[in-house]
Amino acid sequence: MDVVQLKSGRIKVAVDARLLSLSPLTGIGRYTLEMCNVLRKMDRVSLFLYSPSPILSLYSSSLEGAVFRVKNLNSMLLRRLWYETYLPWRVKRDNMDVFWGPIHHLPVWLPQQVASVVTIHDLVWKFFPETMRPLSRVLERIQMPLAVSRADHVVADSQATAQAVIEEFKASAERLSVITLGVSKFKPPQNIGALSKLNIHSPYFLFVGTLEPRKNLVNLLLSYSQLPPALKKRAMLVIAGGRGWGNVRLKELISSLQLAEHVILTGYVDDKMLATLYANALFLAMPSLYEGFGLPLVEAMSYGKAVLTSNKASMPEVAGDAGLFVDPYDPESITQGLQQIISDQGLRDKLAANAKTNAARFDWDESARKLVGVFEKSIAARISRQGDVAAL
Repeated sequence: MDVVQLKSGRIKVAVDARLLSLSPLTGIGRYTLEMCNVLRKMDRVSLFLYSPSPILSLYSSSLEGAVFRVKNLNSMLLRRLWYETYLPWRVKRDNMDVFWGPIHHLPVWLPQQVASVVTIHDLVWKFFPETMRPLSRVLERIQMPLAVSRADHVVADSQATAQAVIEEFKASAERLSVITLGVSKFKPPQNIGALSKLNIHSPYFLFVGTLEPRKNLVNLLLSYSQLPPALKKRAMLVIAGGRGWGNVRLKELISSLQLAEHVILTGYVDDKMLATLYANALFLAMPSLYEGFGLPLVEAMSYGKAVLTSNKASMPEVAGDAGLFVDPYDPESITQGLQQIISDQGLRDKLAANAKTNAARFDWDESARKLVGVFEKSIAARISRQGDVAAL
């Protein structure tokens, strides 16, 4: 890899930190926070966070050492104008070496001397457009191809996503790197008695994620409803996550399937309660239609839990030998998987034994180091191109 000689001896990294102004954090927001938390502690990096809205103190308190460039813009139009006009100007004024877009996008214009890196987490807009808000779908369809074509380097969360980027955008494999997510360091789980606050008093398996169509909760509930009554008594289903959009009325579906005694909707839970849920679950169920990575899989495995998940996209790659795989489109396949993993303690123990070893593959420190390597490579390529142009 090319060694970049910088006057300051440190890489000045500009980060699109818009998601850190929101609460609760979704998957990409957590990814941004976790990466920045490691980057800001690295001797080689000077971290600058840019946002049109104030970064919440909940997150900024863990980002000591970073430089914050934030505004207080309320309207969507003003925030959009900030992104495409003020942000590039400010990045140039701050004399940044590289701009990192962790949210699929880059500003249309960036200073020529600033290298650019974009992270692509998934291609939901391409494969499952019906599971997205219309405006988000349109923006992704327009902005992602522009970002991939203009970036000095593209980062993907998984081999599955990297392959999709290559096929969809004809991107060069030399300009693309796979850098996986890591395992979040949650606060220690509470005593199992804390679960009584959520009315959980029986053994349970767990779903974690935003309640949105792509998560396939309808098929999970339909499949669970087909289990024999004795198995439902052995393992209730706990669904932990905030409401997304376009979701069916889950409470009504649960009632119509006569599952009210067996399913608990917790809503959004904080990290301490989430750790408690993971630590005490029988296993995680995540039969998503599509995931670019699937962070809850790694989180569950870090607690030594087996996972039941889809045989599609990135999920087999992430779950590895800790996973029992089902067809997310086939409720009968999910039912069979649930029946097998609930009734067969030996199978559950075998998968759980592999879980922590598998989860150890995913480390935020290592991922951040690889990302800095990509920054250095991108800066070197940008400097080389500028030198070639100057020589003409």
